[in-house]
Amino acid sequence: MLVKLAFLQHLYGIVSLRKTIAELEVNIAYRWFLHFNLDTSIPHFATVSYAFATRFPSELFQDIFAWVLDVAVSKNLVKAENIFMDATHIKANASKKKKYKAHATITARTYDDKLREEINADRVAHGKKPLKSLPDVEPATKEVVKSVIDPDCGMFHKGEHKVEFAYTAHTVCDENGLVLETDVISGNVHDSTMFDELYHNTIVKFEEVEREGYD
Repeated sequence: MLVKLAFLQHLYGIVSLRKTIAELEVNIAYRWFLHFNLDTSIPHFATVSYAFATRFPSELFQDIFAWVLDVAVSKNLVKAENIFMDATHIKANASKKKKYKAHATITARTYDDKLREEINADRVAHGKKPLKSLPDVEPATKEVVKSVIDPDCGMFHKGEHKVEFAYTAHTVCDENGLVLETDVISGNVHDSTMFDELYHNTIVKFEEVEREGYD
């Protein structure tokens, strides 16, 4: 029932658990979906909220996603020879006025290390010495703006004027538009830092991948 409530809330864009429960009181279709009769007592929103906080680890939704995807694969609905990756920003429910400054470690781009490995492999193949290892240095940091309400989101600059706290959702789809892999990170992290991990996770599951596109 709790999982179905979460689906209802997100599918219909209901902004809070309190409003979700209020909708459940009067919406017969919601009651039918949850197997509630007209005289079934509706749980208090505080009870549901507590259950969300204590009984919904992230692994639960990963398991549900994997189960649905396995069903799609078993029905031959997935066509993963060509895959497509894209990222979109999702506005966080956090006020721009409630913020503070902090220092964050600059994330190294994975392909920098891979490029160096490929160069060294090529040099060795041609009888040359590999490039010297880079000296160990303290990771660089930068000043970022954090939200007091939701510290996991990031300040995102949309166009020239609009600035807001947001998340970035990265998604991999097959030729039929079915989601094969997804991840959500802070909105102020560059898209390129997610490409390698998403691509690797996808080709591990779907060896038939021949080419990919990224927007």
